[in-house]
This record gives sequence, structure tokens and C-alpha cells, in this order.
Amino acid sequence: MPETKKRYYIPSVLANKCPRCREGSIFTKTNAYRKKSIEMHEHCPVCGQPTEIEVGFYYGTGYVSYALSIAVMVSSFVAWKVLIGVTFSIDDNRIFYWMGTATVLLFALQPVLMRLSRSLWLSWFVKYDPKWKEHPLKAPERIVPEQMNNW
Repeated sequence: MPETKKRYYIPSVLANKCPRCREGSIFTKTNAYRKKSIEMHEHCPVCGQPTEIEVGFYYGTGYVSYALSIAVMVSSFVAWKVLIGVTFSIDDNRIFYWMGTATVLLFALQPVLMRLSRSLWLSWFVKYDPKWKEHPLKAPERIVPEQMNNW
């Protein structure tokens, strides 16, 4: 039996790959800055894993996106402090320059953070199966087809 190539978690999440097989793309577009870049395949094109596990599944990605935004803000502040130096005084306005730069950075990274938060959220609920070809996919138990796309 041929041995399958081991796929690692972090590169597959950063590349927006299916969490079950870590091969198929979960988004229809590869570029985060194109129109409709947040559209997802209904099923993984490789293994058939549904991307919408239940109705309203991706509401939780708001929390993940918030955490990622805080991480970007903190890391940009640390980088700004190390490279430029920020003091908290009435006479020094460098903190406001950091705020403006961090705001522009967050707006620029928003499409990437949205896609990454969806990829992370899905990967926390779908287990990786290196032998997915041998294991049949179970039908999702919480999907009610009549309620899909009622938003």
C-alpha cells in the first residue's frame, strides 16, 4: 500500500486547505483580494467534506477574527516600539502614528484575516484523517436542507 504524504496543520490552515484531507481548497478563489473571495465550496473538491457543518456555522469566526486582529495590533505595537520607540507623554505624538499605521494595516489585512478565521474555525471542528480515502464520509447530523440559505 503506498504511503501518503504527511500534511501538517499550520501550513494547511494558512493555505486554506480542507481540514479533513488537507489537500483541497475550501475557497473558490485563491486570491483574497478578488471579488467574492469569501465564497466557499459546498464540499471539498478532493475528499467531499462539507464546509458548512450546520446552519450558521461560521458565526463563531467573528471571535477568531477579533483574536487575530488583536494579535496583529499587539505585534505591530511591539515592532513599532522596538524599531521607532514609543513613549507615553504629552509632547510625543508617535503613538498616534502607530495607531494610524495599525488601522491601515488592519484594513489591508481584513480579507486575509476573514479567510484565515474561517479556515481555523473549520479546522477546529473537522478532524484530520490521513487515510480519508479508506474511511467513508459520514453525513453531517445537524444539517437540515430545508433551512439552508434562509438568511
